[in-house]
Order: sequence, then structure tokens, then C-alpha cells
Amino acid sequence: MSAADRLLLGSLRRSGAWGAVYLATQAGGVVLGLLLPGVLAAAVDSVVAGAGAASAVRFLFLVLLAAGLGAVGGVAAAMTSTRIEASLRRELAGSALRLPPAARGTFPAGDLASRLVASTQEAAGTALGVFEVATALAMAVFGVVALWLLDWTVAVAVLAAAPATLLVARRLVTRTSDLFARYQTLQGRVSALLSDALSGIRTIRAAGTASREADRVLRPVAELSRTGRAIWRVQRGSVWQFSMLMTVAELSVMAVAGWGVARGRLSAGQFLAASAYSGMALGALGQIDAVMEIAYGRGSARRVQEVLSAAAPPRMVEHCGLPPGGGQVVIADVRVRLGDQVVLEGVDLVVPAGAMLAVVGASGTGKSTLARLVGGLVSPERGTVCIDGADVRGLGPYARRAAVAYAFERPHLLGATVRDAIGYGGGPNPGRRAEEAARIAHADEFIRRLPDGYDTALSQAPMSGGEAQRLGLARALFAGARVLVLDDATSSLDSLTELQVTNAMAGALAGRTRLVVAHRVATAARADLVAWLDEGRIRALAPHTSLWTDADYRALFADGVPQRTEVRVP
Repeated sequence: MSAADRLLLGSLRRSGAWGAVYLATQAGGVVLGLLLPGVLAAAVDSVVAGAGAASAVRFLFLVLLAAGLGAVGGVAAAMTSTRIEASLRRELAGSALRLPPAARGTFPAGDLASRLVASTQEAAGTALGVFEVATALAMAVFGVVALWLLDWTVAVAVLAAAPATLLVARRLVTRTSDLFARYQTLQGRVSALLSDALSGIRTIRAAGTASREADRVLRPVAELSRTGRAIWRVQRGSVWQFSMLMTVAELSVMAVAGWGVARGRLSAGQFLAASAYSGMALGALGQIDAVMEIAYGRGSARRVQEVLSAAAPPRMVEHCGLPPGGGQVVIADVRVRLGDQVVLEGVDLVVPAGAMLAVVGASGTGKSTLARLVGGLVSPERGTVCIDGADVRGLGPYARRAAVAYAFERPHLLGATVRDAIGYGGGPNPGRRAEEAARIAHADEFIRRLPDGYDTALSQAPMSGGEAQRLGLARALFAGARVLVLDDATSSLDSLTELQVTNAMAGALAGRTRLVVAHRVATAARADLVAWLDEGRIRALAPHTSLWTDADYRALFADGVPQRTEVRVP
């Protein structure tokens, strides 16, 4: 059984008490379904024989009870489905937020939205569909048993249609599940492409490439259409087969039961009971809609499970707090694989507490991966990453936040206001600490020019790339972590502002361990040590002045040296 199937079968537990009510109504429906044909037969035979209406009254009572049970079951089914859907969406949303960086490219925003909205809804409906089909199968089994006790020849007529029905149903579920999963994947791809295009709409308009982008977004639609038509072809072929089997089975049952009445084996009431029980037994043949829903839902559950599995946390070494220390970082024999590609191999690195390490290297050599490794945003396939002796993988969330803070090239700002964005993750009342962090990051001046200063809503605070970067720096400073990781966090600042920010941070971060992904020679020159990455390995670890004698090292900054005339290169 696949993980997606286990997700479907176990989803009823997510519905709480309503799930129990739903199961109770389903079980009650099976019991009443078995009782009604027998009571109907007794009522008809009693009326025909002139024996009174007591049996008819019992039959009417059971009919009313079945109607009431059906009404309660309808409400319970709706509530159960809603609760399962809400639970799946909460878990999927949480898993999407916990996706490791390596997996985020696999699930673009538009695709995640499709899974969150459509796939969870389909999967929730399918969870009930599974139990409805199971109920129909139970009714079919009990119906065949009742027919056998009533007249074995009628039971044989019903059983003759079972093998062909199971074959058609199995083929329908298997083929449609795969096709529907493919259909939803293509829908998610279109959604992701559209989301990507909308995020760059100004660039598209400026470049005059709207028609080209429209073609790019709509390119998967042709395959989407072919997949949709394939689903309908499978449905069309299966529907007529189900219909034919139902018709043949019903005619066979009526013929055999009628022959039994003609031969005197069955009374008029028993003929009606046989008709009802055969309808119950053949009810499994009429579950084509539910079977289709299961086929769709299995594909949807597979898409939900893909995200849940990708977000599964790595095995913890030991959940612990952060021991005392000054922020020493030790990376030992680390290998990192992203997808099928080994990005870092055999990395050994020690950053002394309070030191500033610049990470340099050509594009694609693993600089950002190394930076993310320090705070546990990427997990190594082999080796360990420790801060003050504690394995980062074993740190709890609060301990990890106290250990490492990040400032990124393109910070994503969260929170209701600018003040909230700076203090994000550090408690509900950032207060003056947020303003102090902004001052060090040289963000205080432009923040105070906003309509409501620090209390301006983020949605009402348009910012340039450099201003957003300074808020990201302020957020990292606010955290007060032992290790500060700057992943190209000043790339959008002009030279003067970068120098001001760097000087201010140097004073504020004295004694704090810093790891800086550096693209500018000035940044490397200010560092205590430089880690030179080349093809995923550390080629050298030394002060900048020592490395500058290497022509290959100087070539890393060849494009930037003429632009940074204020830097004196040894």
C-alpha cells in the first residue's frame, strides 16, 4: 500500500466525532438495508393472506427510520469531509513552510496553491468515497448471503456478474488514477508559470514580450487537453461496460426469480425480497461514480503526500538546547547533495568564535549552500555541522534561532508592520530593539519617512531592493544570534551605503561570529579568514592578504576591482 493510500484510509481520524457519527450511520444503513426486504416480504404476504397490517406498520416504521438515518448521515458526511479537508490543508500548508531549500524548486508557488486548494478537496471527498464503496460491498455480500438463504439459484445469477465487474473496476481505478495525477500536475505547472509571469509583469511589459510569455504559460495546455480527453475515453469505455453488466445482471435475476414464482418455490413477497436483495447485491455494480471519485482522489492524495514526504524533518541527532559558547562553527567532512547533484564534498572548516569568515568562489561552487548549511537550512548527506559543540540538526527551533541568524539577498519580509518585520520570530513586542537594529542597518532614516514610521503596514511600505535588504539585515541583527550569516545580503546597496552599513555592523557585531558570502574584494579584505570554494570543495582557507598572491583568486574579483577604487588591495 502506497503512502498516498494510507493517507486516504487514515484520513477519517482527522474528522473527530463527526467521523464516528458518519461511520455509525453507514453501519445503521447496512443493518436497515438487510432488514427492509425481509420485512417487506412478510408485509406483502401478510396482506395477501388477509392476516392484518401489523407487518406493514413495521415496514413503514423501518422506512421512516432509514429516512431519518439518511438525513443524519448526509450532515455527518458533509461535516466529516469538511474537517478532513481542513486538516489536510493545515498539514499541507505547514509542510510547505517546512520544505527544505533543495525541494522548493520542485514545488513552485503556483503548483503548491493548486495542491493546497484542489488536491486536498479531492482527497477529502475520496476518503468518504472509499467508505461508501466499502459499505456498498458489504451490502452486496450480505445481499448475496440473503439471496442464497432465500433461493440459491438467484444468488448464482448475481454472482455470475461479479468477476467481470471487478475486472472493469480495477482497470478503471488504475488507469484513471495515473491520468488524473498527470492532469493535476499539468494544472499545477500552468499555475506556476502564470504566477512566475505575474511576478515579473513589469519586466514583461517593458520588454514587450507579453505574447511570448502567454505562449510560454499556455504551452502545457495542449498536453493538459490530451490528458483530459484520455480520462474521458477511459470513463466512456468503462461506463457502457458497467451499464451493460448491470442490465444483464438485473434481467438474469428477474428471470430466475420469476421462474421460481412460476414453479412455486417463491411467494409474491419473497419475489419482492429477492428483487430487493438482488438490488443490494448488484449495488456494487452501480458504484461507478464512487469508483471514479476514488481514482481521482488517489491522484490528488499522491500530490498531497509528495509535499508531506518532502517536508519530513531529517532524523534528529538529539533534541537539545544550545550549550554555552561564543559561536564557534565546526564543519566536519560534509557532503551535500541537492537532487542528483553533489554540491559540497569533503568540506572541513573551523570558524573561531567571534571571527569573520568570507566565503568566495565562482558562481555555482556552493557558497550559498555552505551558508545555509550552518543554520540547518540544508542537511548534509554525510558529516556534521556544530555550533559550540552542538550538532545543528539536534537543536530545537528556539535554540537554533539563538544560534544562527540569516540575512539574504532577497529577504522575504513577514509581519503586519515594518516593526513586526524587523522583530519577526522574536516575540510579539519588538519595541525599541527593532529601531536600534534598523539604525545599525542604516534603515532607520527611510523607515521614519514612511507614513506611520515603524508602524506602517508592510503592504503600504513600497521599498527598493536595497531598502528591503537593509530591513533583512535589521531582522538578522534583532535576533541577537551567536552566528550571523550574510548570504550576499548587501548586493543591492550602493558602494557608499554598503560601506556605512559594514562599518556600523563591525562595531555592533564585535565579538560575534560572522559568515559572509562575498562577491566584492572589499568584503573579503575585511574578513579575518577567507574560505575559497572551488567545485564544491574548499580550495584554500587563509587570510585575504595571503590568497591575493594567487592569480586564480584575484580573477574571482576581476570584474569588481576597477569599480571599488576606494579599496587598497595588498
